[in-house]
Amino acid sequence: MRNVEVTAGVVEYDQVGSGPPVVLLHGVLMDHTQWDTVLPLLPAGFTYVRPVLPLGAHRRPMKPGADLTLRGQVQVVADVLDALKLDGVTLVHTDWGGGLFLTAYGLDQRVARQVILPCEAFDNFPPGLPGKMMKLAVRLPGGLRLAARQLRISRLRRSPLLFGQMARRPVPDDLVRAWTEPLLHTPGIHRDLLTYCRGPFDKVELVRATEALRQFTGDTLVLWSPDNRVMPPEHGHRLAELLPAGRYAEIPGAYVLSMLDEPEAVAGEIGDFLTRSAVR
Repeated sequence: MRNVEVTAGVVEYDQVGSGPPVVLLHGVLMDHTQWDTVLPLLPAGFTYVRPVLPLGAHRRPMKPGADLTLRGQVQVVADVLDALKLDGVTLVHTDWGGGLFLTAYGLDQRVARQVILPCEAFDNFPPGLPGKMMKLAVRLPGGLRLAARQLRISRLRRSPLLFGQMARRPVPDDLVRAWTEPLLHTPGIHRDLLTYCRGPFDKVELVRATEALRQFTGDTLVLWSPDNRVMPPEHGHRLAELLPAGRYAEIPGAYVLSMLDEPEAVAGEIGDFLTRSAVR
């Protein structure tokens, strides 16, 4: 893993390949390894960058007092792109929808194209039953750590309140243990995640910030999973319609974490978009 320093602190990232940059984001309480099965299947000729955002599975706490609210996290994404001097970026979103707001906040100058997998959008923050569980955990003393311990138990992890509606296939134990280790054993990580979860999520502002994507004119692939119950299928269609150069495609049989459920299909769609869009 490599390190890059931004205003909020040190962000780890993984980088492979050479060519135009493709930045793969991840979800809350997840990290770059979310893409491990897809990465080897993506086409050569691109630089694949996977930052570990301070969303609960990061291993290095951010600076005390850093703005890690939703807006602050969006700034972290922009700061990473700036610090790494990445231009003409293809930005790939999944689960966490904050990266969609770069346009609304005037921070998308380095982004040329986007791929949007099922993620938070419009007023769906935090999303579905897992989101309700997260909101409850934040209110209870030690609730986030309790939720992390429950995620480590395979039978509980399959509950609709945890990952049961996030992934159709069982999420591997080793992956979840790595995602939850920092939260359980590094106090600064717990503080960072609490800061994000307790930040403001104003539904009117969230819808406005999502709809600001009308101003993004770069090619965009909305790659939704119509069978998931957490990120509404209509949101995928709505995103594709409001984006001036948006195209809609589906990954049948997958839930939110489509890269874990159907890695070959996800890699195929993203690879086709990268190569065809680049040629055009």
